[in-house]
Amino acid sequence: MQSFRWTNVRVLAGVAVVGALVLLGQDSVHARKPYHDAFVAAYPELGEAAKTAKCNVCHFGDAKKNRNDYGDAMVKALAGKKNLKEGDEGIKTALKAIEADKGAEGKTFGELIKAGKLPGKEPAK
Repeated sequence: MQSFRWTNVRVLAGVAVVGALVLLGQDSVHARKPYHDAFVAAYPELGEAAKTAKCNVCHFGDAKKNRNDYGDAMVKALAGKKNLKEGDEGIKTALKAIEADKGAEGKTFGELIKAGKLPGKEPAK
């Protein structure tokens, strides 16, 4: 009977270790997929650049809280709305609204997008 208990303890310990390794191995940036999908749909001219950039259209670095200038403008345009779902007009409205905002380069985000460039710029260090 004792060996049965120790087997259970070993199995549970193994499961806990594997679970911890899975959690530690995950990327720490969790940009919202509906926002990225709406960006790609709104600006198809950016094509592969936007698809490759993924989270880095609005973020930089390893933490979700790290937003570039475009990401900061998006947060302001969303006016406190969070976790919007795919197809939500609030995302599309915010994307269009910030086209007129100026980024770190001194050009509007809309001008950068029309020039075929991703709008976000990481803050100077």
